[in-house]
Amino acid sequence: MHPLFSETMIRAHERELDRYGRTAHTLRGARRKAAGQEPSVTIRLARPQDGEALARLAQLEGRAQAEATYVVAEVAGSIVAALPLAGGQPLADPFRRTAHLVPLLELRAKQLTSAPPRRKPIAFLGAIRGWSRV
Repeated sequence: MHPLFSETMIRAHERELDRYGRTAHTLRGARRKAAGQEPSVTIRLARPQDGEALARLAQLEGRAQAEATYVVAEVAGSIVAALPLAGGQPLADPFRRTAHLVPLLELRAKQLTSAPPRRKPIAFLGAIRGWSRV
């Protein structure tokens, strides 16, 4: 192979790699920006006006909607997942990424259904005060 031809091929390959490197860097930056602009998630109790959205989720799952109070996950203004407060299987939109929302719904349901911490009886507190005087 002629040395001049070989050198020309090497320089062309270097330019192509350089162009690819700049493009890849730009694409990575665009992906990072897009990842930072994910819509916010709202976890809340279902309202009476959410019945239609819950029915849609149940229909997408191919199940009957239970008559229960739900904790729902709302993304960009639409309900994408729901969990009955009394326990049961979650409802989720199968066409959207919702697997990361189910643990959040379970945690919120647990917070809402757990009993409040018990207070110590006043008599017990009085006994403690009496002991401290001795």
